[in-house]
Amino acid sequence: MRRLNFIICGLLAVSLMPGAAFAEQQKQRPVAVKKAQHKKAIHKKKVAAANPKRIISTLRSDKQYSARKVAFHPNGGDDSVFVTPGGELRLASSKALIVNQNTGETLYAKSTDTPTPIASVTKLMTAMVMLDQQLPMDEVLTIGEGDVDMLKGTSSRLRVGTQLSRRDLLQLALMSSENRAAFALARTSPIGVSNFVAAMNAKATALGMTHSHFVDPTGLNSENVSTAEDLVKMVKAAYQYPEIRTVTTTPEYSVAVNGYRQPLEFRNTNILVRNGTWDIGLSKTGYINEAGRCLVMQAKIADQPLIIVLLDSWGKFTRIGDAQRIRKWMESSNTKQRVAGSVS
Repeated sequence: MRRLNFIICGLLAVSLMPGAAFAEQQKQRPVAVKKAQHKKAIHKKKVAAANPKRIISTLRSDKQYSARKVAFHPNGGDDSVFVTPGGELRLASSKALIVNQNTGETLYAKSTDTPTPIASVTKLMTAMVMLDQQLPMDEVLTIGEGDVDMLKGTSSRLRVGTQLSRRDLLQLALMSSENRAAFALARTSPIGVSNFVAAMNAKATALGMTHSHFVDPTGLNSENVSTAEDLVKMVKAAYQYPEIRTVTTTPEYSVAVNGYRQPLEFRNTNILVRNGTWDIGLSKTGYINEAGRCLVMQAKIADQPLIIVLLDSWGKFTRIGDAQRIRKWMESSNTKQRVAGSVS
């Protein structure tokens, strides 16, 4: 009996060993996790120090950007870091230019002559060339297989076979940056796509855009390049088209599309147009990986008509944050006095 009890106790001890080991492991686990988290935090700080733009590209809102922009500007975490002690503006966008539309005075410039991909900002040139052809805007066009993006694989709610007027396609191409709509505008041109692109380059040359080149009407191809200086010229030219001004400043638009029970709702890709507190006369956004986030606008700020070009912005809201900082800077008393003095 004593021998049997000994054996049973031994078996129980053996059977309880995995549980004990598991319990011990659980006790040690929080310590291990904390060490791993601490190690990861140190690694992130090293990455931020080496490449601060990587931090900015991960931000999900401008509020987060404002709270964490110390990673980009070591001087502090409030908007004052974007204004130098001398009252000069600093922006996070890699390339930027602010010009008075009436006088041509440059108010801010940063890497303005560096060619860079411009993504869907291209569509402003597409619209001008199409409108120059004076085609019937009520003509119904059909989205075809050739309008589908095979380069980037972007999606679209305009299915193959969708029929819309040329006016509606222009609206969606500029307001919502619909790639299929933009390509269809070029494809249905009497001169064909290749000659349409050639016309885009010819118009760029006529406008004095000496550092710009276009290879497609959508901007999906990264070989569509320009500079901030050239884009100011393009925005000024596009502003002369009432259709472009109206289309690009429409907050929302709905169209009846075959195959859908309800009209499709489209929104302006520039949230500044939708919030209603800005006086914007023209707007166009753009984004592909190679170009970063882009924004060009004509806007009236502090009674001054401005052309604003923001290129290669990191993070979804950085270009919008820059635009807000431009507005705040322009509305400051010191800036208003300086600008007023230069104009007089």
